[in-house]
Amino acid sequence: MQREEFVQQLWLDYVHHHPDVGGLRLWPVEAPAEYMAILTLNHGPWAMESLIPTLVRFGYRPLQRYGMADRGLLATLLSAPDHGGWVLLAELQLGALSRQPRERLKALVADADPREARSQALLCHGRAWPMPDWETYQLLQSAHPLAGWLAVMGPRVHHVGFDCQRLGHDIQTLDGQLQQAGLKGNDDRHHGLFPVSPLLDYRFYATRSQRLAFAEGDEHRIGLGGLALVQKQVSANQERAAELLLPHHTRCELT
Repeated sequence: MQREEFVQQLWLDYVHHHPDVGGLRLWPVEAPAEYMAILTLNHGPWAMESLIPTLVRFGYRPLQRYGMADRGLLATLLSAPDHGGWVLLAELQLGALSRQPRERLKALVADADPREARSQALLCHGRAWPMPDWETYQLLQSAHPLAGWLAVMGPRVHHVGFDCQRLGHDIQTLDGQLQQAGLKGNDDRHHGLFPVSPLLDYRFYATRSQRLAFAEGDEHRIGLGGLALVQKQVSANQERAAELLLPHHTRCELT
């Protein structure tokens, strides 16, 4: 698999779970995302240290490591070899969970299809283990929202971020258009998957909840992620918006 196919598969999987994003026509379909935020967990082949070599083979280059102990997350920012979207790979630390939800999530993951775990398209397929039952999901969701998300989605794209400057419109204009399309923005930079730097204007748009069938056949609606807009506050800055995404105090050494 080449990088272009990998990115296409990531995008197709993302819009499959977020059809309201796939239906947007507010900017050219071919406009590249500024970044894709991928969520995984520090266990087996899904651990960040196991996934980064695959991303490197696709041409991505690790630039910066981040730590967010209050969220139980580590993250690595990887640049693309061209003007395409960068990758922010976020890893939930199982040690951040208390014993019961941690063991429940590990038991789920232990039932994963080993063929999926060896696939280069690992992040394009999402959950390689059986769907949890509703009670397990609720337990994990209450312990840590990202543990619940991972239980039903598996490692995959959580949300996609677009840089307003690269789309040719300011954030207020695009925010108004997204609201007209039925997506309501949230500018709380501490509420999402990770904290967002004050160097960027930011909006997060949770996509419409989707009805999923759980292990016992019962169906429930849950939120699966969304779409973000970012805009550099100093437009003359030559850095990519993705480089400014996380606050400076979350940076740690890249080894």
